[in-house]
Amino acid sequence: MSRITISQDGKPRCAWSASAPEFDAYHDREWGFAVGDDRRLFEKICLESFQSGLSWRTILAKRENFRAAFAGFDYHLVAAFGPSEVDALLQNAGIIRHRGKIEAVINNAARAVEMERTEGGLAAFFWRYEVQNPPEPQSASTCPESVALSKELKKRGWKFVGPTTCFAFMQAMGLVNDHAEGCHCRPLAAAARAAFQPPV
Repeated sequence: MSRITISQDGKPRCAWSASAPEFDAYHDREWGFAVGDDRRLFEKICLESFQSGLSWRTILAKRENFRAAFAGFDYHLVAAFGPSEVDALLQNAGIIRHRGKIEAVINNAARAVEMERTEGGLAAFFWRYEVQNPPEPQSASTCPESVALSKELKKRGWKFVGPTTCFAFMQAMGLVNDHAEGCHCRPLAAAARAAFQPPV
């Protein structure tokens, strides 16, 4: 099956972008472009954990609700959430009301604060796992780097960060350029990565 579709505007895109009308903008402006902002990285790994077992369309449709519910994914604030905030989140119909995933976000926020102190920031840590020998675009759901990242995050106490979740995070945040060959965004993502200086 082709990994490319020709959209109504005549541009070739990754075939998955045709799955929903709102996907074109996400595909063209966000997915696969290098990110060095700690809060955006934290948001994305949390949303990927919520997506587990669900569709990305469901999560994307609720993304603004998630942002409002989790203090804009400011992990310094989320780390201070307690039982009353968990109870409120479990009553929030605008998000995915899964206790384990909600509590994982709060736990992971505390781990992110620790990582900021010990590693200089989330971006400085995550970009150590940039994929060096990418598989054929959109042919894999894990890679050696996502396995290693998952293992290290779990060692540090993070939750809901399996290798597949980590790989989806890496695809979205530009740690691997997984735009299909022939997609008009593939060279754009490559150029953005070439201009991006990973934090150290």
